[in-house]
Amino acid sequence: MIWQAGAVELDDLVGEWLTLPDLAARLGTSPNGVRRLLQERELVGLPRGTPKVLSVPAAFLDGAAPLPALKGTVTVLGDNGFSDAEIIEWLFTADPTLPGGGTHAVDAMRAGFKTEVRRRAMEEM
Repeated sequence: MIWQAGAVELDDLVGEWLTLPDLAARLGTSPNGVRRLLQERELVGLPRGTPKVLSVPAAFLDGAAPLPALKGTVTVLGDNGFSDAEIIEWLFTADPTLPGGGTHAVDAMRAGFKTEVRRRAMEEM
């Protein structure tokens, strides 16, 4: 399935968002520690709401750590020219052909199918 940017609103795709303080609490670190994870692309987020507050999809966490498969997948999509908003949209856009019983790429990564997700991400070039 070829993805198309801007087809839906991100809030319609992403269920729960976490702010920097929320992320810091869940990860057991400081807001600066969360910013480092964002800079290193272990997490990806966007400014949301009014006023704009940097937020990250809660599904990007695996317990008290970033989802391990996320960083490499974010790198592949970023190298293909995707913005952070487009990366989040792609990861949460429904695709029933993905393995793992989920409906979108982040579900497939959680189920252990990161290689298949990254293969499909590379096809987006």
